[in-house]
Amino acid sequence: MNIRSRHDAIVRSLRRNGTTTIDDLAGEVGASRRTVLRDIGALRDQGFVIHSDVGRGGGVQLDPQSMQTTARLSVPEVFALLISVAAMRAAGNLPFSDLADAGLAKIERALPSDKVRDLRAVLDCLHIGQLSPLQDLSDMGRIDPQLLPAFETAFLQRLLIRFDYRDAKGRETAREVEPQAMLILPPLWYLVAWDPARCDFRHFRMDRISGPAALDGTSFRRRHVPFEDDVCPFRDLPR
Repeated sequence: MNIRSRHDAIVRSLRRNGTTTIDDLAGEVGASRRTVLRDIGALRDQGFVIHSDVGRGGGVQLDPQSMQTTARLSVPEVFALLISVAAMRAAGNLPFSDLADAGLAKIERALPSDKVRDLRAVLDCLHIGQLSPLQDLSDMGRIDPQLLPAFETAFLQRLLIRFDYRDAKGRETAREVEPQAMLILPPLWYLVAWDPARCDFRHFRMDRISGPAALDGTSFRRRHVPFEDDVCPFRDLPR
């Protein structure tokens, strides 16, 4: 059982049983007494109010109104929240923007400094614009949930990303490209990449990408993406 699963199991046990002992918790989660004591301390740091009764026969008890107050989110999870808010704001559909910004700022403050650097690096590659009225939305599909984590890994580590791509005419190709940026033109999302095989930038609609994966052992350099030339592509037919 990993740390996060063990913490979740301890909280569930405390909520279910009320007062219990460290030894009982240790037996339930399959860990040593010392490990469980460390876990109790970590849970308190996360905001859970856990009372301890010292002495023989004493135990621990979770305040029934207690809840976690610190975030345990990965960089892709936080990034997904941030870009969703940014996309809604760009579309003029974010009525509670001040509350959203305040909440996201608290989440960012809870991240370790190295994760904050990663988050800001990914946000720097994010561009938001307005969709061309010429764009056909009739075939818009669902984005592969593995695409954002794959992009984050490939972008931060400067690895090529491989995926299968289906263009507007239904033609399917296997692509290996350098992920350079993300472009949001609500409601469409694009991966902007340098295609080494074509020596040029390409916009790939994210809802047409499947099976994305970062390629270990590859590397590329960051390039300037010329969004100032055309931030509103509607001929999204990478060749």
